[in-house]
Amino acid sequence: MDWPDRLRRHWPEYTMEALGLGLFMIAAAAFASLLQHPASPVRRAIEDDVARRALMGLAMGATATAIIYSPLGARSGAHINPATTLAFLRLGRIHPVDAAAYMASQFAGGLLGIAAAAALLRPWIAAPSVNYVATLPGAWGSATAFGAEATIAFLLISIVLALTAHARWAPRTGLVVGLVVALFITVEDPLSGMSMNPARSFGPALFAAQAATLWIYFLAPPLGMLLAAEAFLRRTRGRAAGCAKLHHPTHVRCIFCGSAPHVTHA
Repeated sequence: MDWPDRLRRHWPEYTMEALGLGLFMIAAAAFASLLQHPASPVRRAIEDDVARRALMGLAMGATATAIIYSPLGARSGAHINPATTLAFLRLGRIHPVDAAAYMASQFAGGLLGIAAAAALLRPWIAAPSVNYVATLPGAWGSATAFGAEATIAFLLISIVLALTAHARWAPRTGLVVGLVVALFITVEDPLSGMSMNPARSFGPALFAAQAATLWIYFLAPPLGMLLAAEAFLRRTRGRAAGCAKLHHPTHVRCIFCGSAPHVTHA
């Protein structure tokens, strides 16, 4: 299949990747406004920062899980993250043309998602406590933020690869990812803002006019996930099973491993 034909046949998956991250961004902005804006009754009722971060973690972990198991995620694989796509490219589980189209779609979806959130949630989303859900280094500085982002990205994709390599655990990947995202937001957010995703950080940085540290989120998550992919290849000697989908139902097509929808005849 040449690249124009590949793009023509696989555009639905690309579109679903954009929609997946767009919905994630809208949810992030809505929950952040609810939990962090000083005029929010939830913010006034819950004064403890850790408790609010835990609630934000649960909300976004549940959002990630819902996207992974949704029809969108079941079809596209629910990468919704260029760093994840790069890791699967290194593993040879996605064609380079599809990888490029996925990453372009993810950036477009993230930007359109935060734009939609800005229109729906103005003026709350622009408040300093919400700040368009921009991811920024914490009090320990850029070096700590870079190291933290690379570390959590390494851990997350390592968990995903370990789960998807085993038929028994693969169906639970989305649930585990949601729990890990919830934990990272609760614990790691003060260090870097907990991005793990260049496309998730791109739009908010533009809207908040705070792009000076965007390089951290463009470099650290891909670095962490590529290192995890390399470690996985060396550990398994390239023989591990697995696909580039986080959730792999049999009733939808897969553009990665080539499986066709399974049809049950009455």
